[in-house]
Amino acid sequence: MLFALSLALAAVDGGAPQSASAVPDSWHSFKMTDIDGKVRSMSEYKGKTVLVVNVASKCGLTPQYTALEALYEKYKDKGFVIVGFPCNDFKGQEPGTEAEIKEFCSATYNVKFPLYSKIHVLGPEQHPMYTWLIKNTDGKDIEWNFGKFLVDGKGHVVGRFGSRTKPDDPQVVEAIEKEIATKSR
Repeated sequence: MLFALSLALAAVDGGAPQSASAVPDSWHSFKMTDIDGKVRSMSEYKGKTVLVVNVASKCGLTPQYTALEALYEKYKDKGFVIVGFPCNDFKGQEPGTEAEIKEFCSATYNVKFPLYSKIHVLGPEQHPMYTWLIKNTDGKDIEWNFGKFLVDGKGHVVGRFGSRTKPDDPQVVEAIEKEIATKSR
């Protein structure tokens, strides 16, 4: 019941409840604040294959931004998008403000895929969207920055990849291509 209540509270960004019994049935049910402060519904990604990634600017894995952006550029015209959620949960490796994060990603890695405001992906402050993503995969906590969830066009989690699995790993690319092909049939 606590899980259902926390998810119901998060279906609208900022914790405004919809109803105590409204457990999101898809990733598209969530509303999140983008890096520029605008509340956006994940339902705008209906019909697209989405890679959800918790990102950080001062991590040994930060160079993954290069491969993430390359994946985005390669598949964006085929209905694929990457959404990045900055997170400071792992040894303070995302300490900046949203403006600083946006500037770093743009200037250093030429990131064009959508970025959102910082959120927690671990612990008691874990954002309910991440609680939902984890519950709908293997149930294991995010182990570090750059954990990846693959969401299909209906908003269901269809894959999960660890932080050290690079975005251009054949396993990730194959899963993305499979989802894109499934969508086009």
